[in-house]
Amino acid sequence: MPTERLTFTGHDGSELAARLDLPEGPHLATALFAHCFTCSKDIPAARRIAARLAGAGIAVLRFDFTGLGHSGGEFENTTFTSNTTDLLLAAEALAARDMAPSLLIGHSLGGAAVLATARKIDSVRAVVTIGAPFDPAHVTHNFGDALTEIDKNGVAEVNLGGRPIRIGKDFVENVNAETLQTEIAQLHRALLILHAPRDAVVGIENAGRIFSAAKHPKSFVTLDEADHLISRPRDAEYAAQVIAAWATRYLDIKAPAPPPGAPEGIVRVTEADPDGFLQDVYSGPRHHTLADEPAAYGGTDRGMSPYGFLSAGLGACTSMTIRMYARRKGWPLTQVRVEVCHDKVHAQDAKAGQDARADMFKRTVYLDGDLSDDQRARLLAIADKCPVHRTLEASARIETILAD
Repeated sequence: MPTERLTFTGHDGSELAARLDLPEGPHLATALFAHCFTCSKDIPAARRIAARLAGAGIAVLRFDFTGLGHSGGEFENTTFTSNTTDLLLAAEALAARDMAPSLLIGHSLGGAAVLATARKIDSVRAVVTIGAPFDPAHVTHNFGDALTEIDKNGVAEVNLGGRPIRIGKDFVENVNAETLQTEIAQLHRALLILHAPRDAVVGIENAGRIFSAAKHPKSFVTLDEADHLISRPRDAEYAAQVIAAWATRYLDIKAPAPPPGAPEGIVRVTEADPDGFLQDVYSGPRHHTLADEPAAYGGTDRGMSPYGFLSAGLGACTSMTIRMYARRKGWPLTQVRVEVCHDKVHAQDAKAGQDARADMFKRTVYLDGDLSDDQRARLLAIADKCPVHRTLEASARIETILAD
């Protein structure tokens, strides 16, 4: 996905670093992502979710809050309120580019921030929280004995996830004073809550309280055995798929007209796992699937193989063609089922001395209904006239170019 680096001014005048992940095709909507407490815009879960949404035509802005990542300012001088102000300023920066966000996504304390902010951004239609606390003060549970030092000295160093970070007294007092009950109850936006039952940082009971406080439309999806940071690629991928599928229901996304010379639009395939063979496959903004190889061939078996997709195309086209013909004739066909398997066989027309092999697709057609023998025979013959069958039988021309 194309990514643009940009900055905007935060609540205290510091420059905040951001990444704007853009669709390779038409831009259909914009999302704003708020990362977890003391994390950054570049955590794996944020990258994965941004990539999936970009594939669906949704641009994603993810930024570092004041004093974190590549952003300026001092984190010890920030509060929960200042973080929500940074979030509002990020939305304003997007609106200035004519990309006002319609979707807010918040992870952990970032989830609390989007709940506190959503009503203040008119363009927002849907909100997603991931491992979010119902009570922002929940984050202080991670400070341990440092709370006494913060109260006494005004600031203390806290070790979070193996990383030392300075926390100020204003932050502690501010989160302790915050409550989200009213904001959630009066959200007036679609809400999706993602949470892992075994989250050891923010307990699952927080998701229950958020869900209970919210009005419909609201949805809750469990992330099963994921950790709080959604650090496993498989878990981040699942969260990204759920968010993308859910968001298109509530955002005003209209499929763009296909480009010239591509009547069915463009299928985009993007590598999802450089260490294996997993691929994201996008067909327009609404259709997404995964391609992979079996474990025996070095893949992770999380999607059909390329030849599986080819077989699926033949089977689907065969079934559609038979149904269309039977419908036109008014025949009592109740269901069609097609099984396809692929193999390489020795070509009958191989030249002498060459071990040429040809692709063999074995197709079995099942026809249910009160059909005569003549009708069944005719429908089987029609199978050979499906467009994909004809394409595979003919010598297709493939043109390959190197993109700039």
